[in-house]
Amino acid sequence: MSSDTVSDTVSTTVTPSAATEAPAPAAGTPEPERHRSGYRQPEVDVAAMTRLLDGKYAEVRQLVRDSLVDHAQVLRDAETMTPDEFRERVKDVVVEIASTGQSGLGFPEEYGGGGDVGASVAAFETLALGDLSVLVKTGVQFGLFGGAVLQLGTKEHHDRYLPDLIAGRLLGCFAMTETGHGSNVQALGTVATFDLATQEFVITTTSEEAGKDYIGNAAVHGTVAVVFAQLEIGGESQGVHAFVVPIRVDGEPAPGVRIEDDGPKMGLDGVDNGRLWFDHVRVPRTSLLNRFADVTPAGVYESAIESPNRRFFTMLGTLIQGRVCVGGAGINAAKVAIAIAVRYGDRRRQFEASDPEQEELLLDYGVHQRRLLPLLARTYALHFAQEVVAADLHAVATAAGGDEVEAETAKRELESRAAGTKALGTWHATRTIQECREACGGAGYLAENRFAALKADTDVFTTFEGDNTVLMQLVAKGLLTGYASEFEDMDQFGMVRFVAGLAVETVVEKTAVHKLVQRLRDVLPGGDEWDQEAGLLDSEYQLGMLRFREEHMVSGVARRLKRGIDGGMNAGQVFSRVQDHVIGAAHAHMERLVLEAFVAKVGALPDGDQKVALNLLCDLHALSVIEADRAWFMEHGRLSVQRSKAISREVSSLCRKVRPIAVDLVDALGVPEEMLRSPGLVGPVGTPRESSVRAAAERAGA
Repeated sequence: MSSDTVSDTVSTTVTPSAATEAPAPAAGTPEPERHRSGYRQPEVDVAAMTRLLDGKYAEVRQLVRDSLVDHAQVLRDAETMTPDEFRERVKDVVVEIASTGQSGLGFPEEYGGGGDVGASVAAFETLALGDLSVLVKTGVQFGLFGGAVLQLGTKEHHDRYLPDLIAGRLLGCFAMTETGHGSNVQALGTVATFDLATQEFVITTTSEEAGKDYIGNAAVHGTVAVVFAQLEIGGESQGVHAFVVPIRVDGEPAPGVRIEDDGPKMGLDGVDNGRLWFDHVRVPRTSLLNRFADVTPAGVYESAIESPNRRFFTMLGTLIQGRVCVGGAGINAAKVAIAIAVRYGDRRRQFEASDPEQEELLLDYGVHQRRLLPLLARTYALHFAQEVVAADLHAVATAAGGDEVEAETAKRELESRAAGTKALGTWHATRTIQECREACGGAGYLAENRFAALKADTDVFTTFEGDNTVLMQLVAKGLLTGYASEFEDMDQFGMVRFVAGLAVETVVEKTAVHKLVQRLRDVLPGGDEWDQEAGLLDSEYQLGMLRFREEHMVSGVARRLKRGIDGGMNAGQVFSRVQDHVIGAAHAHMERLVLEAFVAKVGALPDGDQKVALNLLCDLHALSVIEADRAWFMEHGRLSVQRSKAISREVSSLCRKVRPIAVDLVDALGVPEEMLRSPGLVGPVGTPRESSVRAAAERAGA
């Protein structure tokens, strides 16, 4: 990757790449200064970098940005309106956005949608650059409620609901979570009993804890809800199914429906979250969303999917788009924070560090670079990882025909990757927003500078659409079982028994990473000592380190599971004891996938300054990940003390190299100026800063 060497006795052989030397500038263009190290500072074409990041759906993303600018006042409304007023304001914005077609891009064209799942994900992600109450209410209406009707219903439901739903004329809810059950959806307490005599389902909340909770659109605006309940026919349970249930009539709670407001929350004040209870509420037999199962007029339960577990996971799997969207939204919220903090650091001065006549810019301090620039690099890395999972979603959603086994495996791999990317993306948002707030000092504490809302509104991202820790267990299940045919029938304890019944080598062979680790000896110098001889800036070395960690953790989990079962422990005890190792393996797997996505993206670019700049970020991200887990690598013999110190020095060196282009890189993220709020804090895009860039470039080459 990039060519700068480590100033130490450690060998840092570098594989030649576009970052080794940037091409000469065009005639008439001032050539950037070359430094004694031979390093040449790249220049970033902001517009071109934005086009690269926007990718296939650049026009869609720009349409949403323009819409955000048109509705920029909503950011200020959140600070001046009462909660009730703000809820109405957010609803009006969501309905207005629906009229432009932005929120209906993923629905079939015959109902007024755009027929493009990938475009709908791109639009939703970009919407996260603005007010997040608008984002979440849009997600509830069109992603959760609309997605459930589309994916779980059949043509009768589509004809009845989709046109008004897409246009924003019919507002609805997604009523799955209960006070007593969130992640364990199969144990929901709401019951739907079929009444043969009346051809109706009777929806009943069996206890206070079975009340639907935290439901967006429920407290004020929703008129119908997709309610998940245990289906009972003739006293026999058929598991969780979804029903369309009216919850309001003429603005008042429907007969038998009790509605409460969830009250004040940490954030998202524009979303009317509420609780729902059902007291023998009757709905027609056709209210069952029956794509995967149905009840005949004779009261016979029918489904083409025989296994109840497989049926359940198939139903939930069709709703994966919401999880993909939330992960992308978290990454885009992080873009707002990092853009504000980097631009503030390029304007705010503090202490006379190097010039007695002028205080130093914050971003010229090494520790400030260390705080922000690895987060900037990780934001780019996660953007490209999200690009992969969004493309996979589009491919799975639009696939027709083909081999059923391959299609099923692709769907399971998507579920796993979407779960892990959502977890990493939303955790990154939480960490980045907090670090950026601190990096802006007192200015960051002012509500007008967005951090207050960003912190409060994104905090729930780590737990809705799946608690992140639980999602990482899903990642681990796929990793350990290789998406075996029994995948849907396995709970976590079933996974323990399945893995324990295999040889450890068999589990490891199931992971794609195994053969990649094996070939490291052929790709990198040093044979068994590849990790000691390869260059720190060699992408094969960086990937090799993450691949080795993943393989070691996966095999370690398999050994522990097998040892526990062989020792006579039950599966629940075994899983509880090794749960931290399970989560660790999932983290290692996802970090490897993120880096692979970044390396692949950079590798596909033509030589030039853009590639050099992204190589700098890719190196910075990769080495920061290794540095953050240096204790593990040292414990397992893959990192010497000397090389560990060399990696830390290289991270600092890369930060110095990114510093002169940092503002261009955050501008390229495409956050509209109006979304950054305070020109006094961040300055307008394109503010002259030649002197600070020149000084930073000189330091980078020092």
